[in-house]
Amino acid sequence: MTEAQGLLIIASSEADSNLYYACRFLAPDPFVYVDTGGRRLLLMTDLEIDRARAQARVDEVLSYSAYESKARQRWPRPHLADVVTLLLEDVGLGQVEVPASFPLEYADRLRERGIGVRARPDPLFPERLRKSPEEIAAIAASQRHTEAALQAALDALRQSEIRGDLVYRNGRPLTTEDLKKIVNVALMENDCVAQHTIIACGTDGVDPHNEGSGPIRPHQSIVFDIFPRSSPSRYFADMTRTVVKGRASDPLKRMYDAVLAAQLRGIELIRAGASGLAVHSEVAQALERQGFETGVVDGRNQGFFHGTGHGVGLDIHEPPRIGKVDWGLEAGNVVTVEPGLYYPRWGAVRIEDMVVVEPAGCRNLTSFSKETLLEL
Repeated sequence: MTEAQGLLIIASSEADSNLYYACRFLAPDPFVYVDTGGRRLLLMTDLEIDRARAQARVDEVLSYSAYESKARQRWPRPHLADVVTLLLEDVGLGQVEVPASFPLEYADRLRERGIGVRARPDPLFPERLRKSPEEIAAIAASQRHTEAALQAALDALRQSEIRGDLVYRNGRPLTTEDLKKIVNVALMENDCVAQHTIIACGTDGVDPHNEGSGPIRPHQSIVFDIFPRSSPSRYFADMTRTVVKGRASDPLKRMYDAVLAAQLRGIELIRAGASGLAVHSEVAQALERQGFETGVVDGRNQGFFHGTGHGVGLDIHEPPRIGKVDWGLEAGNVVTVEPGLYYPRWGAVRIEDMVVVEPAGCRNLTSFSKETLLEL
């Protein structure tokens, strides 16, 4: 067998964005993708082969059942990796690179059959980080739907009224669950799917990934972090806004002003060739200069203790990063800028936009208002 090397992925494209990116074919069950360096192939079951031949952006779609029949002539009960071995033999590949997430069971079996297997470090497809105009348009479309969903939730908050230490709407206490339903249904109506939408009121928001639960309380910060995926395009959006139902305390207003100023400073620094670490460091220092220190108090992180941003695309969190691990930003990257402050005695503030990195700066894909802390 020749020692030519190719790329092999065995996964479900519904769960594996690299595989979807490679072939643009969406399926819930695992299938086989091979790139020989000159041809891109899929090995598909009878259930999916016709659809794959019509939809996948590859050179050829081959029959898994045909290869399985051939494998039975060599092995009585062929494993999926045995079937793949025959395909690799047919296309002249003696070695393959696989994603870092490639199942160990498959790798071991392929090696037993004489196939060299080596993990390729992430990112598997560096070109994924530099979004095309079509990809940027898809992300921007998801963002418009995100903004409409947030507006629907804020409209509901405006229609509510404060009674004592609760907020009432339609005669009963308004809860985070009520607001999430408004957000998620609005997204669904625009063919977007939301998972783990964050609507965190008061001290819930001090844990940045606490999704929030229970009644909305007046005069406390409410962090809305909405990050849906478009069903037609598969591209995500990501946006965070912080509002108050009622009157915000002075410390909360100072937090908001500091976070907004730090975010605007971060956006100002983003351009092709910029260091993600340098941007993050400047954002953190901007908050410290306003007197907001970061540290552990009573065993709990307080201040600004997460990264400034991350890439967005077919995954909600993907490279490059704007944080403590340095990444060089490139034109075409789509990244978030989302500083935050978190103090149990005051509440939480986070503001997040998505921007496209350009040679001389960046273009903000987010148009939703953020200039002052919104008191509803």
